[in-house]
Amino acid sequence: MSYYLSPGIDFDRHNDEVRKLWAAYEKNEHRRIPVAVNGSIRNLLSNPELNSTGYGFRDFFTRPEAHIRCQLEYDHYCRHHLICDRIMGNPEREWQLLRMDFQNSFDQGWFGCPLTYFSPTDVPDTTEILKENPKQLYDWEDPDPFLGRGDFMKNALEMYERIREICRAGYEFQGLPVKPPTGFQHTGTDGVFSVALKLRGTVECMVDMYENPEYFHALMDYITRNLIARIKAHREWNWDRQGIPLKAHRGAFFYADDSIAMLSPAEFQQFVAPYLKRLYDEFSDGSGIGIHLCGNATHHFQYLKEKFHAKSFDTGFPVDHGRLRRELGPEIQIFGGPTIMLVKEGPPEEIDAEVRKICESGVLAGGRFVLIAANNLAPCTPVENIRALYEAGKKYGVLKR
Repeated sequence: MSYYLSPGIDFDRHNDEVRKLWAAYEKNEHRRIPVAVNGSIRNLLSNPELNSTGYGFRDFFTRPEAHIRCQLEYDHYCRHHLICDRIMGNPEREWQLLRMDFQNSFDQGWFGCPLTYFSPTDVPDTTEILKENPKQLYDWEDPDPFLGRGDFMKNALEMYERIREICRAGYEFQGLPVKPPTGFQHTGTDGVFSVALKLRGTVECMVDMYENPEYFHALMDYITRNLIARIKAHREWNWDRQGIPLKAHRGAFFYADDSIAMLSPAEFQQFVAPYLKRLYDEFSDGSGIGIHLCGNATHHFQYLKEKFHAKSFDTGFPVDHGRLRRELGPEIQIFGGPTIMLVKEGPPEEIDAEVRKICESGVLAGGRFVLIAANNLAPCTPVENIRALYEAGKKYGVLKR
């Protein structure tokens, strides 16, 4: 097993097929389901056999040159070795740095939680600043809508400006220019409840829900109103930087809140849904939202569909795909697939069998299904297993039209 595909793929032919597939998918005229394989920068930095940059996570989070180089190296790797329904090969004109990437630390970092660095191959994490002294919440003023509390955003902004300088000075990769990032990832959120756990602590926050609900709701209110202010401030900053006239904040809306998988439907609806509704009312135009929920959060999907007009679910695992399709109906888009552990460990024959099981579960009804390695590709996944996922998706994901 290896991490590199053998040479010989006809990228032009592959890309032509991919473009036609996604164009047909948008019209719901596709003949087979798409297969998408997504993974974060962990797949480079946590795999010593791939990472030839000499950088680790501390470098990636703090050094502009590392942020540029690592993103480009990983993009290049994905374009040449992670085969799925993506455009492969080098870009035609330029490399695109998609964003300033601070993984899942940006929410709580903006709120003032300090980062802790571990080994070079381990993702940094934040410290819960309300864990030992929860009452300090009552002394906090609302943070600056753009800069937040502490120095996380200040340092990120300095790195952002330096990266733009480097790119504008003629930085090239593989003989092509590199387009600098246009903004931050702070125009979204990992979820109100997930942020609360990161500020207060998971056990502490769950206990607060029942033993100190007044405090819990004070924390959730503080987080929600400041997330709304931050999202608006960062959107407007981005629009101004790009010379775009001020746009309406209400429109398409995408939300994530992985931690709600721990809650029962009653707990979610009582303790968290009112705060999600505040975000929804601020940013959604009612046309339907997309939701990313890892873990087993499917017990919330029907409620989210009914109350928040969710029309697309990005699932984790475990997921009963057939039952989910029957509950949600044929018009709802579902992203799902084998667990990341199976895709990583294999063998290919078991991946093939699992994809067949999923595709024959009834989830293909309506055609609104995308096969993924649920949900975020694990570091050190062999390319043979990814190819097995792709080939199985093409084989068993044929739609009956």
